Amino acid sequence: MASDGDGKSSSGSSATQKSSAPEPASKLKVLALHGYRQNGDSFKSKLGSLRKFINKYAELVFVTAPHVAPTMEAGAEADPTQRSWWFNKDDGTFKGTNKNGPAVGFEQSLKLVEKVWREEQCSGLLGFSQGACFVGLLCDLSARGMTSIKPEFAVLSSGFRSGSLVHLNYYENKVQIPSLHIFGETDEIIPKEMSQALLGTFIDPQVLTHPGGHFFPAQAVQKPAYVEFFRERLQYHLEAKEIENATAENSIMLDENGADGNGADNDEEDSD
Repeated sequence: MASDGDGKSSSGSSATQKSSAPEPASKLKVLALHGYRQNGDSFKSKLGSLRKFINKYAELVFVTAPHVAPTMEAGAEADPTQRSWWFNKDDGTFKGTNKNGPAVGFEQSLKLVEKVWREEQCSGLLGFSQGACFVGLLCDLSARGMTSIKPEFAVLSSGFRSGSLVHLNYYENKVQIPSLHIFGETDEIIPKEMSQALLGTFIDPQVLTHPGGHFFPAQAVQKPAYVEFFRERLQYHLEAKEIENATAENSIMLDENGADGNGADNDEEDSD
């Protein structure tokens, strides 16, 4: 179900300018969630330019939703490559603007994403459209301790709040992790007002807009914003790992040598 990024080094003028900088010891692993009627492979193909931009800092892990989206033509057979994370309409389809509908299949998708997150040891989330909506829900569930997914950051393109009844209370608390929100000024499928409403559920969100419609932009003009965001996230991740490792080493030393560091117990002997 999951596939990793291509792992190729980025090229171009930016690579030349940064040639003197040391390569990071490791990369972030970011779980990438596709939009409605997409799948992991098609989403990976669409994000080819983005993967090149951030290759030094992050590796995207793509996963395919477990549900096949129904065909849009009556009587036609469904295309198994068109997938959905859940359905929010009574006819068994999904539409981002639909309100007060169900969330059929959401729990199954949650279990799948939790499994891939654990197996791939990811540290961040990225999503487009329905996938970005899913990322927002995962961030809220994580903040409330209701999922094993603990993202350090999130990237949401054409994101929106879920209109499903069961999800309405997910947006009562602020999400405190760093986030980058991307949306188009002329998006007719998920109007920018819906993406702006999702901003309100995150503390200090970063915003990147583009003049286009419903797609994940990855042109030269957006490259600096992506590189800066993922570079900062990797730096923070590595610093946190260093602190975690140092704390673990100190704990081991205390366990081996005793609380005072010389192998003696600190407890005083009883005396009459």
